[in-house]
Amino acid sequence: MLIQFGILIVGFTILIKGADWLVKGASSVARRFGISSIVIGLTVVAFGTSAPELLVNVMASISGSSEIVIGNVLGSNIANTLLILGISAIILPLAIKRGTVLIQIPLSLLAIVVLGVVANDILIDGGIANFVTRIDGIVMLLFFAIFIYYTFGIARVRGEPEKVFKYSSFKSFLLILGGMIGLGFGGHFVVNSAVNLAKLFNVSESLIALTIVSIGTSLPELATSVVAALKKKPDIAVGNVIGSNIFNIFWVLGLSAIIRPVVFIPVLNFDILFLVFITILLFIYMFVGKRDVIQKWQGASLATLYIAYIVYLIMRG
Repeated sequence: MLIQFGILIVGFTILIKGADWLVKGASSVARRFGISSIVIGLTVVAFGTSAPELLVNVMASISGSSEIVIGNVLGSNIANTLLILGISAIILPLAIKRGTVLIQIPLSLLAIVVLGVVANDILIDGGIANFVTRIDGIVMLLFFAIFIYYTFGIARVRGEPEKVFKYSSFKSFLLILGGMIGLGFGGHFVVNSAVNLAKLFNVSESLIALTIVSIGTSLPELATSVVAALKKKPDIAVGNVIGSNIFNIFWVLGLSAIIRPVVFIPVLNFDILFLVFITILLFIYMFVGKRDVIQKWQGASLATLYIAYIVYLIMRG
C-alpha cells in the first residue's frame, strides 16, 4: 500500500513538473514568434495547467479505465470551483471581470450540461448502456474550438499583461521535450497507482479519481490561482479556474472519448448535478453583496462545501 502511495506521489511530482516545463518552453517559443502574452496565457498556460488531467485521462483511456476518465474530470472541476476558488477568495476577495461572469461561467455550465446529456444514453435515448462515444467527443472538441475562437477574440481587446521570459531556442526545446516526457511518465504512474489503490482498498476507481487523482491533477491550477491571489491579480485566479473547467470537459474528455469511447456509470450523475449546482451558486454569488466579487465569506462557504462533498464521497464508497 505504501509503495502504491509512493508511486502516486512520484507520478504527481513528475506530472506537475512536466507541465511546468512544457508551459515555460512553449511560452518562450511563442514569444520568439511574436505572439502576445495574453494569447500565451489563455492558450499555452491554460493547456499546461490542464495537461495533468489530459495525460491521466489519455493513459486511462488507453488502459480502458473509464471510471478514472470521467471521475478525474468531474473531480477536478469540483475541486477547482470549491477548493481552489474558495482558498483564493479567503486569501483575497476575487473581483471578476464582467465578461467572465456573463460568458465564461455560463459557458462552463453549458459544458457540464453537454456532458450530462451525451453521457446518459439510457435515460435520454433508452439505450442499453451509457457511453461517451467518439461522435460525442468530436462534438465536445467543436465546442472547444468555439471557446478557443472566443479566447483569441478576448486577446485582441485586452492588451498586454506581464512579460513572458524568453529562453534560448535550445533550452526551450529541452523544456518542451522534458515536459512532454515528464507528462507521459507521470500520467502512467498516476493511473497505474490509482487502479492498484482502488483494488487494495476494495473501492471503485471513480472514488479514487474523484478524490486523490482529481486533487493531484488540480495542483497546477491551485498553485496558479493562489499565487495570483497573493499577487493581487484576482482575474487571473478566477480565469485560470473557469478556463480550466471548460478545457477539462470539452478538450480533455473530448479527446479521451475519441481515443476510446468512455463508459459512464449512473452514480456519477450525482456529481454532474452537484457540479451544476455549485456553478450556478458561483454565478449567484456574483450578484450577492459586492457585485462581481467572490468575498471572503463566500470563499469559506465554497471550501466548506468541498469538505462536505469529500465526506459524502467517502460514505458513498
